[in-house]
Order: sequence, then C-alpha cells, then structure tokens
Amino acid sequence: MSLADALFGAFTLPFMARALVVMLVLSVIAGVVGVLVNLRSLEFITDGLTHAVFPGLAVGLAVGGASGVLPGAAVAALIGAVLLTWLMRSGIASDAGIAVVLTAAFSVGVIVVSKSDDYAGALEELLFGRVLTIPPSDVVPLVMVSAIALLLVALTAKQQVFRAFDAAGSRAAGNSAFALDLTLNVAVALVVVAGASTVGSLLVLALLVVPGAVARLLTGRLWLLFPLAGLFAALASWFGLAAGFAASVGAGIDLPAGSTIVAVFVLAYGVVLLGRLVRDAAVRRAASRDASPPTSSIPAAGERVA
Repeated sequence: MSLADALFGAFTLPFMARALVVMLVLSVIAGVVGVLVNLRSLEFITDGLTHAVFPGLAVGLAVGGASGVLPGAAVAALIGAVLLTWLMRSGIASDAGIAVVLTAAFSVGVIVVSKSDDYAGALEELLFGRVLTIPPSDVVPLVMVSAIALLLVALTAKQQVFRAFDAAGSRAAGNSAFALDLTLNVAVALVVVAGASTVGSLLVLALLVVPGAVARLLTGRLWLLFPLAGLFAALASWFGLAAGFAASVGAGIDLPAGSTIVAVFVLAYGVVLLGRLVRDAAVRRAASRDASPPTSSIPAAGERVA
C-alpha cells in the first residue's frame, strides 16, 4: 500500500471518513483545552475526570445500550467536574481527594460492567474505545459535545490564562476562581465524554495532555500555543488512523485504532522533545563560546614585544 493510499484513499471508506471527522474535531478541541490544562498544571485533575466518567459510560451502556453511552458519560462527567472543583477549592488535599474519587468511580464502573452478559467485550469497548465503529447517529452529538467544550474555553480564555499565571491578581481583578475552575473542569469533562466514546476512557488523557505539552516545547509565545496544539493533534490523529489502516490492510497486522492514534501522539512528542533538547544544547554551546573572554593583545609581564 502506497503512502498516498494510506493517507487519502483509506478515507473514501465511509467508516474511515466518519472516524476521521470525529477524531479531527475531538483532537483539535482537546488540544486547545489541553493548553489550559498544561498552563494550570491540572493533568492529575484531568486524569481524575477521565476515570470519573467511567461509571457513567458503564451505566449508560447497561441501561440504554450503545445509544445510552454518551448521555450516561455526560451526566457522570458533569457530576465529576463539580465534585473535583469543590475538592480543589476546599481544605481537603486535592491529590488525596482526586485519588479517592478516581478509585471509587472506577470500581463502580467495573461492578456495573461485570453484570453485563458480554463482560469482556463491554469492558474493552469502554476502556479502549470504538473509533472505527462509531455509528452515524453518534457523529453529530459527539461534535456538539466537543463544540460546547470549545465554546466554554473561548469565552473564558483570557481569564483562564490570567489565573494560570497570576491567581492572586486574577482574584483582585474580580474574577471568580471557583467559576473559572468549574468552567475549565466542565470543558475538560465534555472532551472526556467525547473522547471516552471514541478512543476510550484510558486513552483520552493523551489527547488532552500531549498536544499542549508539544506546543510548549515548540514556542514560548502564549497565544501561539493554542493553534499549534490543535494543528499537532489534528495531524497526529490523521496519521494515526492512516497508520492503523495501512498496518491492518497492507501488512495484515491488526492494530487497535485508538491505541495506534495515541502511540502516534506519544511518538511525535518524543521526536519534538528530542529536537528541543538538541536545539537547547546547541544554544548553550553557542552561548558558552560567546561568553569566553577574548584573547588579550596586551603582552604579559616579561614578554618580548616584536
């Protein structure tokens, strides 16, 4: 299979085109939201939200089948966002509170899934997603959920960035810390809902964390972080889907689509990180050479002058 067939020809198939549309929308929005997660150092909170959604996925699947997954995840995500925001703002140690919520939520989800007739299949779908089998009826709801998350971030972007760099100054300017934290957590939760329905609850964290981290490695310009993160996420999702298709059809290697996409995200992050380390080392060497004292033209004591 040629590179062009993998990158373009594969998406003439309806199920691949559907997967590409959903993943492009989800990954771009996850990348943009993930920049704020990175700036606020909320990766652990985000991890807690991905696990808090799991019981909603399980209950939705048990009650309404495949059509109940998205509503169940949405309810669980909003409850988890409010609860985790309250834990962050209370006197309770946030890491301990998140760990308790994470453990409790995940155990409830596993208990619910264990009552399913197809326990192994249901658990695998919830954990690792169903990128290539997204029903046509789920495309619009997934896009709408992602769009709401983007809208929440867009409406509060300046205030969120202000809070990320100067929390005290943000409060002094009249911004509500609780409202901003809740808004960001709800946006993250909505991305988790859409991501958990596609790449799975265990893999969606990569969509939220890796693009923002890559953008921070590529630029120090604040507002350039957002488009860079979105562009990286879109390209990595596209290449991930194409790589999985090429391996399955061209080489006969059955690769899970969601895991392949995440692997491309992580591999690309490694390449960018290596490039950044090489560049920084070169800059340090150049700076050390420039800082070296010039050779003096004044003769030393006792030295004969020509």
